[in-house]
Amino acid sequence: MEKAASFLSSLLGGGGGDGPAGEPAATVASILVYPIKSCRGVSVPQAPVTSTGFRWDRQWVVVNAKGRALTQRVEPRMALVETELPPAAFDEDWQPTPDSCLVIRAPWMDTLKVPLAAEHATLDDVSVWEWSGSAYDEGPEAAEWLSAYFGKPSRLVRFKGESEIRPTNPEYAQGYKIAFTDCFPFLIASQGSLDALNELLKEPVPINRFRPNILVDGCHPYAEDLWK
Repeated sequence: MEKAASFLSSLLGGGGGDGPAGEPAATVASILVYPIKSCRGVSVPQAPVTSTGFRWDRQWVVVNAKGRALTQRVEPRMALVETELPPAAFDEDWQPTPDSCLVIRAPWMDTLKVPLAAEHATLDDVSVWEWSGSAYDEGPEAAEWLSAYFGKPSRLVRFKGESEIRPTNPEYAQGYKIAFTDCFPFLIASQGSLDALNELLKEPVPINRFRPNILVDGCHPYAEDLWK
């Protein structure tokens, strides 16, 4: 966790002023967390940093009957699934109570509430890209809801952080670990880059198409490509 926090501090909290070689300093415009992989994210005013990224980010994933992760690449309807956590869940020392829930909504479906403090059974042979391991099974009610929505057997599982380790690809980043994200603990995008892209498109696209965790503003377009 210290390494991830140090990275964010050096990148975004470096004391203000201009960046290297007179580049404008970037400021954080939005923080976004995606509790369920490939489902809609939530914008939050703050989010504690953990060893795998922001707290609650990609802590859940929907899997098929073989335990393989579903993503928008094959299930575009995941983009319509909304999630909600208690606002206090993003406070530094918050712990769930028996009444705390992950709330899930989707078109034409009743609201699903998944308790955050419930005891879990373990589902083995869960796979997300190159990783395979065990995860907590969120139970039959969530499975029935998801199966009805997607029209095929599906289950909701939660990352088993205390016993499962999923390291980042050492070819790109050494010494970090992730939950159910694709590659890295954080994804950073800039408003300047989005604006530059939209100038080239017939129809502008919103930032949620790129699913960043941190949206920054004030820097030149694509300046973030050179940050280290």
